[in-house]
Amino acid sequence: MAVIDDVRPLGSELERSYEVFVRGRLKFRVQQIVYVAFSLDEQVMGFAFPREERAALVAGEPEKFRLPSESDLRFNWVHADLAALAPAEARELVVDAWRMVVPQKVSRAYDLAHPDGPG
Repeated sequence: MAVIDDVRPLGSELERSYEVFVRGRLKFRVQQIVYVAFSLDEQVMGFAFPREERAALVAGEPEKFRLPSESDLRFNWVHADLAALAPAEARELVVDAWRMVVPQKVSRAYDLAHPDGPG
């Protein structure tokens, strides 16, 4: 079972990433782009995810993942129930979301420094 503290360090440790609070909700950003956001109760983690792959993700594991609200379907976004994720899986989702908003050279540098993944 993952909790917000399992992934929170990544919000400031990943290159170019920083934490912000918007209306009481913790979000991770690169510049002005939000790539992870948590619900007010910290039970749901929304994260950047390729739009063309999200239906398969949700259909494959509906107990973990769900589509965002109708108004947010236009974005590359998915929601996950943190309690249904293992801590390592939650960290991997955060890093993958971060990869979507940073240049490839930054992502490659992370891979070289972390050959075993986000740990």
